[in-house]
Amino acid sequence: MQIINKFLKLKKVYIYIFSYVLFIIIFSTSLLKANTFKVSDIEISSAFDLNFSKSRVIDDGFRESFYNLLSMITTSGDRNKIKNVSLKELKSMIDSFTISDEKFINNEYFAKLESSFNKKKTLSFLEKKNIFPSTPTRNQILLIPIFVDSQNEKIYLFTENFFYNKWNENKINYHLLDYLLPTEDLEDISMIQGIYNTIENYDFIDLIKKYDLQDYIVSIIFKNKNEIKVLSKISLNNSFKIDNRKYKITNEENFSAILKDLKNIYEDYWKKENQINTSIKLPLTITIDTKEYEKIVKLEKTLNNLDLVSNFYILRFNNKNTYYKIIYNGSPKTFYNDITKKNFKLTMENNIWAIR
Repeated sequence: MQIINKFLKLKKVYIYIFSYVLFIIIFSTSLLKANTFKVSDIEISSAFDLNFSKSRVIDDGFRESFYNLLSMITTSGDRNKIKNVSLKELKSMIDSFTISDEKFINNEYFAKLESSFNKKKTLSFLEKKNIFPSTPTRNQILLIPIFVDSQNEKIYLFTENFFYNKWNENKINYHLLDYLLPTEDLEDISMIQGIYNTIENYDFIDLIKKYDLQDYIVSIIFKNKNEIKVLSKISLNNSFKIDNRKYKITNEENFSAILKDLKNIYEDYWKKENQINTSIKLPLTITIDTKEYEKIVKLEKTLNNLDLVSNFYILRFNNKNTYYKIIYNGSPKTFYNDITKKNFKLTMENNIWAIR
């Protein structure tokens, strides 16, 4: 009888362990899709004639998708280091893709392409190029473009300000910054006109406080004969920087090129604030109660979506605790901040993070 009882107890243990392992496998597999960079709404097209090749059109779409991805996660300077990526190497980073909205119009083929790039493989590719990518984090910021006509000693905040009127036209889908422009206000115009001689040193705090945004850029654009000088006061992630640029101009058509360049510069500043240092590979061990199934699912989903987590796996488990090994591209403090923002409570016990 005792042998039978022991057998039944042992059977329960095995059933529990099997159920747990099956649970982890199912949920881990379903969460793997989160570990990708997704590039959507890439329009592909080609003449539909005797030389038409759908695979060639899709390959061209892959190249454009990869460029868009690089534009989201690398600075303009780093992108110049990436040249002549073979199609074979590019495809090796793609987990899946989808073709939609296929149509033929006037002997022309049109479709939309969505590609999912494997995050680990993409980051590894960039690491080999000695490039630190950035997390593709979108952000809304306040932009105050002020146009100063130095020859006539006039300041334009709204009317006759090309940069204010054109800034939000022709948005590019891989840009991460969305700009909120100030609304027209006579008090603001009067205030700006009154600080002509001290505008470079003015902090604009009273104007900035009107908008409930933490991040902002004040662009002061000075026009003097055939030259444009741009002084940018950039506050992103509680980091303040000053940027100075000079441009030669021949006519107002040059303003569009300057505006485009400024957008790229501001994108680069934002990416530098969110860079992932893949050379840092910090091993962390984290434990969680094995019976907390829902919390385990939430943890795995969180780890999959944290860009600084390059890898994680189950180290060991028993009927009390499950231990995860995490490879993290940052400091312990950053990991603590990342994980607590997701409403996890962490304590440190014998160099192991414990989730309570």
